[in-house]
Amino acid sequence: MNQIQNPIIPGMAPDPSIIRVGEDYYIAASTFHWTPGIQLFHSRDLVNWERLDNILKNDEVELRGSNTPAGVWAPHLSYDQKTKKYWLAYSHMQNMAGREFNADSYAMWADEITGPWSKPIYLTSIGFDPALYHDEDGKSYLAILEWETRQGYQAPGHLVIAEVDLTNGGIIGSWHRVTKGFTTRGCAEAPQIYKRQDYYYLLIAAGGTGYGHGVEIGRSKNIFGPYEAHPSGEPIITSAPQHLFSLGDPDAGHFEMYNPNSPMQKAGHGSLVETTTGEWYIAHLMSRPLPGTLLNPLGRETSLQKMRWTKDGWLEMHDGSNLAKMTTEAMEGQVVPAKKSEDHLFDFATNPNLVEFLTPYRKQTSTWFNLTKRPGYLRIHGENSFFSQMNPAILATRATSFHYQVTTKLEFQPDHYSETAGLGLYYDSNNWLYLHLTYSEEAACPMLTVLQAKLGKRVEYPHHRRLMPTGKIELKVIYQNGVAKLAYREDQKWEILIEDIDVSYLSDEGVNGEPGEIGGFTGLFNFIGSVDAHQHDSFADFSYYAVKNVTNA
Repeated sequence: MNQIQNPIIPGMAPDPSIIRVGEDYYIAASTFHWTPGIQLFHSRDLVNWERLDNILKNDEVELRGSNTPAGVWAPHLSYDQKTKKYWLAYSHMQNMAGREFNADSYAMWADEITGPWSKPIYLTSIGFDPALYHDEDGKSYLAILEWETRQGYQAPGHLVIAEVDLTNGGIIGSWHRVTKGFTTRGCAEAPQIYKRQDYYYLLIAAGGTGYGHGVEIGRSKNIFGPYEAHPSGEPIITSAPQHLFSLGDPDAGHFEMYNPNSPMQKAGHGSLVETTTGEWYIAHLMSRPLPGTLLNPLGRETSLQKMRWTKDGWLEMHDGSNLAKMTTEAMEGQVVPAKKSEDHLFDFATNPNLVEFLTPYRKQTSTWFNLTKRPGYLRIHGENSFFSQMNPAILATRATSFHYQVTTKLEFQPDHYSETAGLGLYYDSNNWLYLHLTYSEEAACPMLTVLQAKLGKRVEYPHHRRLMPTGKIELKVIYQNGVAKLAYREDQKWEILIEDIDVSYLSDEGVNGEPGEIGGFTGLFNFIGSVDAHQHDSFADFSYYAVKNVTNA
């Protein structure tokens, strides 16, 4: 029996929204404080997924100053068969202070999945996680969470549906409150509407973004309900099938729901697709903790579970259980192809495609990085400190395994200690590790050293410094199960600068969260970058950037 191996998209690819148009499958995933916003992946076999593009790359959102984990949340893809248009709905979470959760939701359309995309059409600010449904009669509907802020009311609120005006924006008529969830897990969010035979089905996320996460479903013959819950009274997909009563809890880590018998945790927030063969799958998020911990450095990844419809019209996992698994049955008759490597090699002389690179907070523009000023090199102009949420000069790729190495080669001639360039690990502005060149006033030449941000605290390594008079160097970070080793070479031999740095805190649970809560839900990145807090006149030239996964962990 051929099996699809999960995760199908490793590393930060949360809140997957999957559609099929013809023989092509597409997934959109959240990006939070990373730009360009909304990752778009493509596949024809459900096994190998190529990063196709990023959608929000034309000034649609301003993310500078976004606190973790605000930014662009839960994109939803849909395809209108009548108009032959692709639609994208998303929320821009601007403020989370005081649990107010101020988010504006928008829709965009395109004739082709690769764009050009329309300007955003404002929909609502009632909550977050919007999803569009295009009915057979030509009407379109918006489903979303209505965020609850009042004391004494069940949080996080109702899931609501309204007819939506996709020409002028806004809703038509009134919001209809349809449910607060279909089980006792609470924290209902991310409602998505599907129709099969006589029923509308409402697929939702529940149980919070932590270890109690799951996918729930209800159905109704009227789009505005009432919706009856799945007869099991439990999620149809989860990593923690034991019963959970958590009504009224707006969100929590639910560490008590950790399943010691499964390498997959936090399975939830799913999206449904029918294949060309008439089979059904749900793409959903998941996490993999570091061995022996509850820390998830790779963030929330995308997995797939094969589904089936019962005789009485309910959806369930193909094996009859509700426990998400690391493998799922492939389509009938499908010969599962080998899974492509997640390794990267960007030789900037021969591979100038930078689509894999994301940047925290700020827009990617040629004013601070380019491939033209010095042919064969990627030039990055230094700007803000990496503690900044405004203008850090960082290009980063998702970490996708627990054991890998990332290397680069650069040339850099600083003339002030506030000018740096190098390689590192990054979660957000408060949490990173940076191996870099800077300027030594004492020796009047470049110097190699290390700087770290840990929960917002600056950590220097004064006993680990090396003079590099030429300013030409290769750098390497070796990551293994939450521990980093840093190395460099000027000629042929790699030298260790420092090893056994605990970087396990660069994880969803390890960053600045409250007790019992998830501090973030993005994930670990590898990066190259530069800082200039002097005159903004320095730059570094990078000749290559490579990521090699040592194992498939």
